[in-house]
Amino acid sequence: MLKIKPMIPRDLSKDIKTRLQSINGQIGGLIKMLDEDTDPEKILMQFKAAQKGLDKAHFLLLDEVYRKALAIKISETIDACPGDCGNEDRIEFIRKRFPDLELDTLTTQMKEIDILRKRIDDVNLDKDEST
Repeated sequence: MLKIKPMIPRDLSKDIKTRLQSINGQIGGLIKMLDEDTDPEKILMQFKAAQKGLDKAHFLLLDEVYRKALAIKISETIDACPGDCGNEDRIEFIRKRFPDLELDTLTTQMKEIDILRKRIDDVNLDKDEST
């Protein structure tokens, strides 16, 4: 089976780099604030702003990676289920909900689709052994 290296879309990469450049500026500001003995409360606020920006950039990348992985798993599971695997309704439910899933739901759906795929593979193996 051919493995395709997942690529980050250019627009997402640009967005993340812009965010990281902004965070880099905030870090520079933090260093300057520490050198100038700025009020700790102001420094703390700057830390929070930098952390929020880093969290958002991280979230954007995670969301992209998980969505691609789940899309591949759904496609593979649909291909493995010839229409009489007993899991068609659940697979279709996940497929239809896919575009609207939140990041925390993506991981749950990935686990569920893995379980469905294993069941299908087990049924197919049993069929092969009985013939």
